[in-house]
Amino acid sequence: MTEPHHYSIKPIQPAAHLFEVRLTVAAPDASGQRFRMPAWIPGSYMIRDYARNVVSIRAESDGLDVPLEKLDKSTWRAEPVDRPLTLVAEIYAYDDSVRGAHLDTTHAYFNGPCVFFAVVDQEDADCTVDIEAPDKPVGQDWRVATSMRRDGAEAYGFGRYRAADYAELIDHPVEIGELTIGEFEASGIPHAIAIRGRVNCDMARLCHDLETLCEQHLGFLGPPEDLDRYLFLLNAPGRGYGGLEHRWSSSLVCARDALPRKGQQDVDDGYRVLLGLVSHEYFHLWNVKRMKPAVFSPYDLSSETHTQLLWVFEGITSYYDDLALLRSGLITEASYLELVGKVVTRVLRSPGRLQQSVAASSFDAWTKFYKKDANSINAIISYYAKGALIALTLDLKIRAETDNAASLDDVMHECWRRYGTSSEGMSEDGFESACKEVSGLDLEDFFDAAVRGTGELPLEAMLRTHGVETNLRAAVDGRDAGGKKRKADDIPKVWLGVTLGGADGKLVFDQVLSGGTAEKAGVAPGDVAVALDGLALTSANIGKRLRACRVNDRMDLVVFRGDELLTLKLRFQAAPEDTCWLTISDDVSMDVETRRAAWLAG
Repeated sequence: MTEPHHYSIKPIQPAAHLFEVRLTVAAPDASGQRFRMPAWIPGSYMIRDYARNVVSIRAESDGLDVPLEKLDKSTWRAEPVDRPLTLVAEIYAYDDSVRGAHLDTTHAYFNGPCVFFAVVDQEDADCTVDIEAPDKPVGQDWRVATSMRRDGAEAYGFGRYRAADYAELIDHPVEIGELTIGEFEASGIPHAIAIRGRVNCDMARLCHDLETLCEQHLGFLGPPEDLDRYLFLLNAPGRGYGGLEHRWSSSLVCARDALPRKGQQDVDDGYRVLLGLVSHEYFHLWNVKRMKPAVFSPYDLSSETHTQLLWVFEGITSYYDDLALLRSGLITEASYLELVGKVVTRVLRSPGRLQQSVAASSFDAWTKFYKKDANSINAIISYYAKGALIALTLDLKIRAETDNAASLDDVMHECWRRYGTSSEGMSEDGFESACKEVSGLDLEDFFDAAVRGTGELPLEAMLRTHGVETNLRAAVDGRDAGGKKRKADDIPKVWLGVTLGGADGKLVFDQVLSGGTAEKAGVAPGDVAVALDGLALTSANIGKRLRACRVNDRMDLVVFRGDELLTLKLRFQAAPEDTCWLTISDDVSMDVETRRAAWLAG
């Protein structure tokens, strides 16, 4: 039996953010063993070149140095030896995102691709890893949270863990620190949540709600055969948001104020955001971690891997994440429709939807979606947001045109049957094929227009077939995310056509939208607002100032561009009705009510 590759990782200098990683290969390649670090992490489609964080690296065998040659940006080759070979590296870790590794005197966190080298051509071998504590006095009360199987380590303890191969090894993020931990079972499967940060939440309420949500998802497609435990790793700072899926866990970032407080009975906006994030990453257990595009089976982590299907795996997940909150009873029907209205608003406020299809957005994620610039809002569309609306439209269309005999739920069941355990993964036309087979409908024109085209979706008509009306208005201000009706007096008649940012009292035009008042006046991204019509323009007064303006009003806008003061001539345009809220129709037939109930209840 082949001996496993043995890794160890230790925070050797927490204040300097340095891990020491050691890897011992019992039977190295006789022609010289190569080692490689991934260039990207599954679930985040951008080349990140994790090898750039290697500060020092060497090889040894029987206590003697072994020459090590760097072959390319991520690959090293050791000279041939006929004994066990050990690679030793120091790795800088100060990326506090769900995609990185982070170490300081308060905690340690890492994703496997950031710290663990692959043994080239031996990636299928078993792996063991010793997770070691830092030298005292740092970390005296630290615990370890990971979904990796223990191999001698105590629960939440330092020590030895194991993985079946390299792909599994790097699919278990690790959080180490003073953690708040809650445990529960969902459908008989052990689950836990480990929270980093200064929190004082109602853990019993949180675990109860997570159990309810997880059981909703587990009941939808059924537990994957290899799902015997699950861990939520939650970083809860003062502000932040993000998530990354894994096969037995997820890494989450959400503001601590989003956690339920003791005595809190409702699901407020912040807690709904957290539950939606949890729901999204948990649904990925099926949709992308086990059922994935064929080009991801297996992953090639050395270079970009293009697919037009990211809208299926992220957009459809973004549809079911909020729908699961409703179907599990955690939020009301009105709350769910508010969330849908917000997604519609996001898409309507993206001029790029008219330039880029979601198929192209998926394919170009590596160079466009994950590398946004000031013009991205005009040039690209989110395959998350528009993908969710395509999923919603498709679901309602199938339900309406089959008289509820079929739905997107049925399509997902068929996709799971075909691809959930397939080593080949979903072909580029696999999802469309499943839709046609399950529904019996000719959907080619729909996919040509909605997925491969850039026209508007027939969502309004599809919602109406289910007794839901679409309402549009202009935005109140930059904080207005839609989803709710607002008083007419609060809504400005004009718009600048910009997104706003800034700090230290400055009001900055971050993005300038195509065709808007600002673009036509010559405003550029990064311009700092100084005055409008001779009076100071600030983040505090811009809303009030715009509400006093009327269509075709002409005013001078003074800005700094770099260190130059410019005066630009504005002629205000009417504010676009790009803010959506949804309402239940009052007078509909019993058939429509039945159809809506079937959609929302599942």
